[in-house]
Amino acid sequence: MTDATELRTRTRELLAECPPATTEPLDFLKARFDAGLAWVHYPAGLGGLDVPRSLQAVVDAELAAAGAPDNDPRRIGIGLGMAAPTVLKYGTEEQKRRFLRPLWVGEEVWCQLFSEPGAGSDLAALGTRAVRDGDDWVVDGQKVWTSSAHLARWAILIARTDPALPKHQGISYFICDMTDPGVEVRPLRQITGEAEFNEVFLTGVRIPDAHRLGEVGAGWKVAQTTLMNERVSIGGMRIPREGGMIGPVARAWRERPELRTHDLHQRLLALWVEAEVARLTGERLRQQLVAGQPGPEGSGMKLAFARLNQEISGLEVELLGQEGLLYSDWTMRRPELVDFTGRDAGYRYLRSKGNSIEGGTSEVLLNIVAERVLGLPAEPRNDKDVAWKDLAR
Repeated sequence: MTDATELRTRTRELLAECPPATTEPLDFLKARFDAGLAWVHYPAGLGGLDVPRSLQAVVDAELAAAGAPDNDPRRIGIGLGMAAPTVLKYGTEEQKRRFLRPLWVGEEVWCQLFSEPGAGSDLAALGTRAVRDGDDWVVDGQKVWTSSAHLARWAILIARTDPALPKHQGISYFICDMTDPGVEVRPLRQITGEAEFNEVFLTGVRIPDAHRLGEVGAGWKVAQTTLMNERVSIGGMRIPREGGMIGPVARAWRERPELRTHDLHQRLLALWVEAEVARLTGERLRQQLVAGQPGPEGSGMKLAFARLNQEISGLEVELLGQEGLLYSDWTMRRPELVDFTGRDAGYRYLRSKGNSIEGGTSEVLLNIVAERVLGLPAEPRNDKDVAWKDLAR
């Protein structure tokens, strides 16, 4: 059994063999993956050592102290937080070995082709079709709100393979090559001026059956693994005290006493406490992950994350007064990542509006918390046993 002492030894051996100061960052990351120090709780040979997730902190501390490069997790967050755990749980051995290493080192960016114009909050109502043709599936449809589609090599995709079954059935899960013919990515300009999201049109896209995850028709079950991990990755990120959105507001309060009022002080105190409670709750959630797969508690964390970001950014704009109404740059760009803390207050205020939509709308997550955490009765449904093709749309 590998313990913390052995992990420190392994990490120091890696640093000795590949000194960060003289080793290309990508080469270092590949060596780290091959040494099992990428995500230590993953299986041996797939970037891990089959040890508890909690021991990752031992490796990370040694590497940070040595100035080792990281894999820029904000840029590849969809791959790390959603695609990787799904491939690990449902992928074949060949799929795991093909996709996990280039995903983790950042050579290949991933995106998520789930939501559609007519199936966002009601994701299971999706209409993108995948029809079997020999060893391939031919996919036609449209996806929307796709972060990083303009950068991605691969996508996790759910499509309807049997419209004669109820909507939660007859869905299959695929890995789609975003460079294949028939994949068209168009930017969606947001309220921030940027186009970090995209809409994706799929026209006759051929996906080999070897790129299917899980059984045919079991895509909804596979997608639940993705969605639960997505909400944990959004709402349960590890941050220090006064990290995230509360940090810039607290700094402005300390550095600019002329902006202070009694009302703003009371609101800042309340939000500071809520942000700290959310941070500690996220830490507890990550500790629970050591015991297995994420559960519906991640939905509660994502709910809190969205509400707090919006309330904190609103308070920051009020605190800054007229200055808070300024917006530094409305240039149409297609960014590689979302940078909340590195931008101005106006950007934070506008961008946080999307937090209650992305990663599951707050309304859907409230239902999940009510039914799966609190055990309240499920909302009545009249589409449970109706074939998808017979539903009104």
